[in-house]
Amino acid sequence: MATTTNYGWTTPDDTALVKDGAAAIRTLGTSVDTTTKNLNPSTTLGDIEYRSSTSNTNTRLGIGSSGQGLTVVAGVPSWTASATSVLTTTGDTLYASAANTLARRAIGTTGQVLTVSGGLPTWATPSAPASGMTLVSDTTYSGVSSQSINSVFSATYRNYKVFISIIGSVAAQTQLRLRASGADNTSSNYMQEADFASRSTGTLWQLMRTDSGLGGTAIIDFVGPYENEKTIFNNQTIGSDGTVDGQYIMGQMTVTTAYDGFTIFPQSGTISGRVTVYGYGI
Repeated sequence: MATTTNYGWTTPDDTALVKDGAAAIRTLGTSVDTTTKNLNPSTTLGDIEYRSSTSNTNTRLGIGSSGQGLTVVAGVPSWTASATSVLTTTGDTLYASAANTLARRAIGTTGQVLTVSGGLPTWATPSAPASGMTLVSDTTYSGVSSQSINSVFSATYRNYKVFISIIGSVAAQTQLRLRASGADNTSSNYMQEADFASRSTGTLWQLMRTDSGLGGTAIIDFVGPYENEKTIFNNQTIGSDGTVDGQYIMGQMTVTTAYDGFTIFPQSGTISGRVTVYGYGI
């Protein structure tokens, strides 16, 4: 028997007897019916047909559910969740819960922020920022030639405000000086300006001048002392040296390493007073 070129349907030979015509037609019709059905396996509204692994045979992909998208899984078309099918509520957020897998993160509550927990996005209530200033250290001293205030600066706060009071000194017209702890204390890192009229560099930072029995006050902002490449500023000081009352001194110190504290000391003699440190700005 002869066969067709594309599908191999059986047909009568040119020399076949007429009496075999009916059987040949039935054989050909059955082949056409079978092949046609293999190419059209759909049974339900919305079905999609695609080529199966068998030659000349299609397979059926049933219609997906509302909102799904057509994608490819293991080399064949497949219905999978889409953005619209995963999202169910106003404010929902999409994220990948695994490779090529969409997941829904429900909207958080008012005031929450999107953060990461366990490698996945999540809504969380932010930590309350530090309000005002927090007391870090309070030290009184009496009759000392130097007073160190160490281990008070850390990454907890970016900035620190320091109040230094001198209630008395045992020296004539002594200078109260300051240097950073463990930082670059070369003289070129310090600069001072007194009464906005005279400036000097190359000295350990002079905070104020005070005479024997007289005192003064310094209020200093340390900006980023626990970070590198930072500068600290002495906002204001006032002292009395018996000659010039109410002398203001502004100061600046630039260092290249982080430091956790400082030392105050008189140019000569001893001093008494108090140092209070507050942290602020997280």
